[in-house]
Amino acid sequence: MTLEGPHMLSRRRFINTSLGAGVAFAAQGPAAAQAPAPQAARRRIVDAQVHLWKPNTPDRPWPPNTVPQLPEPFGYDKLVPMMNEAGVERVVIVPPSWEGDRIDYAMEAHAKYPTRFGIMGRIPLANPQSAALLPKWKEQPGMLGIRASFNSEQMAWLGNGTADWFWPAAEKAGIPVMFLAPGNLPTFARIAERHPQLRLIVDHMGLSIDIAKANKREEAIAQSVALAKYPNVSVKLSSAPTYSSEPYPYRDMTPFIRSLCDAYGPQRCHWGTDMTNSFAKATYRQRITHFTEELPFLSEDDKDWIMGRAIMARLNWA
Repeated sequence: MTLEGPHMLSRRRFINTSLGAGVAFAAQGPAAAQAPAPQAARRRIVDAQVHLWKPNTPDRPWPPNTVPQLPEPFGYDKLVPMMNEAGVERVVIVPPSWEGDRIDYAMEAHAKYPTRFGIMGRIPLANPQSAALLPKWKEQPGMLGIRASFNSEQMAWLGNGTADWFWPAAEKAGIPVMFLAPGNLPTFARIAERHPQLRLIVDHMGLSIDIAKANKREEAIAQSVALAKYPNVSVKLSSAPTYSSEPYPYRDMTPFIRSLCDAYGPQRCHWGTDMTNSFAKATYRQRITHFTEELPFLSEDDKDWIMGRAIMARLNWA
């Protein structure tokens, strides 16, 4: 199976994927969308990343030249039934970059399902005046921290001083930060060392689709492993199907996941799906069983931490 880009899922294929089942499940009524499956009572399963978004409309426009990961909006009305069916108790909402820095829809989702959703919000990093938002950042309902993305032109912010204000300000405010900077993780060694009280979380094992296509996963994983020596850094073992060139159970990802688990330990590893980035490659349930049934080097206690306990502890999500 070849890797697909994040925007290559056609509308027809999208409708024929497991989301169709999720929509049908939602149609059963409100009761079906309120409680997770019984499995969640045995092991708390918390998804460390899912994007939710609304359509690009004149009254709610996206930044120019942005493209979503699916051809149709992906909202909490579709996600909650899928969570229930798969046994996922909670989800960390990461507002997607194609909506800009807005977080209003994530906050709407939390307001509707306050026990199911937490938020890693977005903030205008290029504007140092944003620092004024941080002291009261976590007073916003459902807000757990901030997700910072460094892709293409944003990558320069790490070297030219644009983002320098952010790390000490987030550390002082006690705000956890998930960061996406594939291929450029060595920069964060300096940040982690200078700000030891700043909780930093590596996104997606340090991988990207471009890295996977270029067959440079091993080098990128080595960068992630190198950050494990800093106790304030943890790693999301998220989006594994996206970076695999094989079908379920993605055996080519096993050595990478194992090396990260060995380096960080289960208490600093966080399972997550980032499901809309590889929607057609796995059902929600398969994304769970990949970790709970197909990685024999993990003990049951390891799985408890990786599948939920670790991210809740890291984000102080009571």
